Amino acid sequence: MVASRSLAQALVHQASGVLLGDPAPIALAVDAFLAGGHALLEDVPGVGKTLLAKALARSIGGTFGRIQGTPDLLPSDLTGVSHLDDDGRGWVFQPGPLFNNVVLVDELNRATPRTQSALLEAMAEGQVTVDGTTHLLPQPFFVIATQNPHVDDPGTFPLVAGQRDRFSVSLSLGLPGRDAELELIGGTGGTPALESLVAVADPARWLQLRDEVRDLYVHPAVATYLLDLVDLVRRSTTSRQPLSPRAALATIHLARAHARSDERDHVRPDDIQAVAVAALAHRILDATNDDLPTARSWIAAFVQQVPAPPDAGR
Repeated sequence: MVASRSLAQALVHQASGVLLGDPAPIALAVDAFLAGGHALLEDVPGVGKTLLAKALARSIGGTFGRIQGTPDLLPSDLTGVSHLDDDGRGWVFQPGPLFNNVVLVDELNRATPRTQSALLEAMAEGQVTVDGTTHLLPQPFFVIATQNPHVDDPGTFPLVAGQRDRFSVSLSLGLPGRDAELELIGGTGGTPALESLVAVADPARWLQLRDEVRDLYVHPAVATYLLDLVDLVRRSTTSRQPLSPRAALATIHLARAHARSDERDHVRPDDIQAVAVAALAHRILDATNDDLPTARSWIAAFVQQVPAPPDAGR
């Protein structure tokens, strides 16, 4: 336990010591984790997506699993399989890589739609079903999926709307910046820094913190502000994928996590502003015009158009 900052801030601080550069995407990933959601990272290779997942796993005191998306990847490669025991007397379940606290699914859009769909039950329900038997996943459970921004690359299968909607946030880490890259070249951060990470808190404490996030107070005026923003996006993007009620719920959960990270007992309008782009942009994409940067610009512009109410506590 780190007394000088909240647990969430300590988590961001540790990960930022490994993944040098802008800490804002790391903070949003932590918000998604605290909200019980999952993160979709769209970036070019080599910017630290795997490092982020490993750093979070170590910092929450959990286990890490990695899945590489390929066209021949099967659902059982994620969930695990049942096999006869050595004596041939019964079936034994061999868990797949989904049975970890933090799971990196690298290049998810290179896996087939059938395999992509295998993630949905795990992400939504915290369980998998193999041969008719349901197996609970370890908790906390957090998926970080990545995809290359060039969705027209040969051998890719763009995520459909229902799959994108399962992710709480869509993030891009981007390049670290010249100063951070100089530090990295000089030996600061990166993979060697992973070895020095310690658990900020154990998994049980993170589950307790998730409960605290769910209970955080939202004033009706702040909830109305969020719905005003969602309605504006719906009216202004009629040719795009419409925002579902799940989008509004995911945004308010993220805003609660953002407020809890600052150790506040209620959500403010600026909490919604801080998470809105990451929470909503990927949800308005369509399969024929998959342009996430443009969608992010639209959401940022809509946030500026909706008048925010004053801070409303309990």
